[in-house]
Amino acid sequence: MGFLSVLSMAHKWIAERTLPGDTVIDATAGTGVDTLALARLVGAKGCVYAFDIQQDALDRTRDRLSTAEDAERLGEVRLLLSSHDRMAEAIPPGALGRAAAVMFNLGYLPGGDPSVITKPATTIAALESALALLRPGGILTCVLYPGHAGGDGEALEVERWAAALPGKLGSAVLYRQPQRPAAPYLIAVERSKRRDERAST
Repeated sequence: MGFLSVLSMAHKWIAERTLPGDTVIDATAGTGVDTLALARLVGAKGCVYAFDIQQDALDRTRDRLSTAEDAERLGEVRLLLSSHDRMAEAIPPGALGRAAAVMFNLGYLPGGDPSVITKPATTIAALESALALLRPGGILTCVLYPGHAGGDGEALEVERWAAALPGKLGSAVLYRQPQRPAAPYLIAVERSKRRDERAST
């Protein structure tokens, strides 16, 4: 049967924590695979904010959404030509602390220019912003690609960030194939619940 791929596992964890009508974020729109999955989860009353620095990525995402067989039932999707480290500025202030999920799929745009890649400095800043945007119990997922030039360094920085995260802010997990060190892997962070909510559960 085999284990779930890192992307399938990210989708599974997000689906378990996202409800119709929620606000969610795709920090790296790419070809729109994650954006479409998020739009399906939140439904017609929900909203997806999708970021990318390449117009080609947003165009591909728009095409994927418009040609989906269930396009009329998808949530509202706002495509933003912007770096993911600026997400806190682009999203309405009322969304702070209310997002159900934030997805990151790092690296470069498939079929695009492989020299245009996500960078550790902006990725770590984006992860910090994402954590602040999440509601208690919300989830952040980050798929890492150590097998391409620059990807190994970025993956290591994200691992360090997750390992140093105070427990009062969130719990981090690692999903990886240790026999394949260059294979993509997944880090996820669940935002900690507030103390009063924790006491009542």
